[in-house]
Amino acid sequence: MSVRFGVIVFPGSNCDHDAYHVAKHVFDQEARFIWHKEASLGDVDFVIVPGGFSYGDYLRSGAIARFSPIMKDVVRFAENGGLVMGICNGFQILCESGLLPGALMRNESLRFVCKNIHLRTENTNSAFTQGLEEGSVLRVPVAHGEGNYFASPEILDRLEGEGQVAFRYCDENGQVTAEANPNGASRGIAGILNESGNVLGMMPHPERCSEAILGRPDGARIFESILDAAGVAV
Repeated sequence: MSVRFGVIVFPGSNCDHDAYHVAKHVFDQEARFIWHKEASLGDVDFVIVPGGFSYGDYLRSGAIARFSPIMKDVVRFAENGGLVMGICNGFQILCESGLLPGALMRNESLRFVCKNIHLRTENTNSAFTQGLEEGSVLRVPVAHGEGNYFASPEILDRLEGEGQVAFRYCDENGQVTAEANPNGASRGIAGILNESGNVLGMMPHPERCSEAILGRPDGARIFESILDAAGVAV
């Protein structure tokens, strides 16, 4: 048994091959690229909307990509319970598509940030996180200019109340502080789930730290969680 991964490719995607590599070569699962002009996802179990600069980030990040033909089927797939993970630009696209609430704004510093940061696991009741421990700290890289998660206080309260915050930025000891927040995101939010828990958006890049050769392979734990939830032995 294996999980069939579909990796969406937009003009300007630059983390699509990283995501494919982790699914196909690191975890030995079925994986294929899906061009943004395709109308159907085909026979897949899990969709990754990868990072990059879709359509050059013109207008605002993800605003054009959400109109690509394939996104209509991504929305259908998600609304029918399919697992979808948006990473960095993919998170932005999922928000623009209405699959996740809120928006990603310019970093508070108005500068592009590219470095390793720490994440605290807030939710362990989803396929993406059920293999983690609540409060566990992951070291994962970020690389973005518009990662400042913003939503109204009412939406933020609902996300927290319903357990939809998946990850927060923290220091190496798990403390959520302003200094540990690389972009000024509201309440330190680095990743959120939809109400059903089958859609995850996160700014950090787990696909860039899923092999020991790259350093601390904490990102692999998210992929391991996904496979374990699907009943695939890792």
